[in-house]
Amino acid sequence: MASFRSLALAAIAACATIPALAPAHAQQAWPNKPITFIIPFAAGGGTDAFARPLAAQLENQMGARIIIDNRAGAGGTVGASAAAKAAPDGYTFFIGAAHHAIAPALYPKLDYNIETDFAPIGLVSQPPQVIVVNPTKVAAKTVEELVAFAKANPGKLNFGSAGNGTTHHLAGELFKIVTGTNLTHVPYRGAGPALQDLVAGHIDLMFDGLGSSAAQIEGGSLRALAVAAPKRAAAFPNVPTAADAGLKGFEVATWYAMWAPKGTPDAIVARMTKELQTALASPAIMEAWRRNGSDIPNLYGAPFAEFVKSEVARWGKVVAEAKVKLD
Repeated sequence: MASFRSLALAAIAACATIPALAPAHAQQAWPNKPITFIIPFAAGGGTDAFARPLAAQLENQMGARIIIDNRAGAGGTVGASAAAKAAPDGYTFFIGAAHHAIAPALYPKLDYNIETDFAPIGLVSQPPQVIVVNPTKVAAKTVEELVAFAKANPGKLNFGSAGNGTTHHLAGELFKIVTGTNLTHVPYRGAGPALQDLVAGHIDLMFDGLGSSAAQIEGGSLRALAVAAPKRAAAFPNVPTAADAGLKGFEVATWYAMWAPKGTPDAIVARMTKELQTALASPAIMEAWRRNGSDIPNLYGAPFAEFVKSEVARWGKVVAEAKVKLD
């Protein structure tokens, strides 16, 4: 009897340890529920053009569903604020852009800090800006013709942007400085809505990220006059660089990147960084990025954080020198 009683007590004790071990095991099994990507602009813009294919690739790799949550407003700062305040549990990530390195110079009362309130994952893509016009509204087929018309008609041409303080906006301001022209800025809640109005003829032109306007350029609903980059885009070899088109000193590249809320476990940040690297090396992503005019970047973790720091400083100087004010 004593032996049986001892065995029974041992079995009970062993069973009692199972509930205590199960939660610890569950915490290690990441991801075990859907992951959310907060996109700080309306659907259809440049961020979407890269975030959605990336999400699909990561779903295949990780076996977890990824939900796209578009939260537009205030030049991308509404979505960034929401991401900074999200629970740092590894189930929310932020897909932001170069706009978020510009925002500190334009929005002095931001309730988040892009450098300190996020854990850096890595650069997702880096497509050049492109000058695109609605061909039924703007007769110009070259940058030279566009500048000539703008000078002859001050304030008549308007350009759309993804919002105040975005690269679209500052590219337009830089264009005005470089060319001595006067264009009217029309801010939107993302590049998607701005592109829709450009195609529809409600605005005249955009200084857009090539990723979001590539399909419209290929389809003929938009005319590309130049890319604001030192070399031509591989997917659009017939579109000249701004320098080739006679526009000196006009180089603007946008970029898109991934962060996690500050406090996200280091192991999860490291895992997502590795997953991003794997995704960017996949044939599907490499082809999608080529079509969208972007090279495959290679910048992760601490070096990526240093890049963001340098971009905040660079754009702060541009905003100050251009005396950009919010509309």
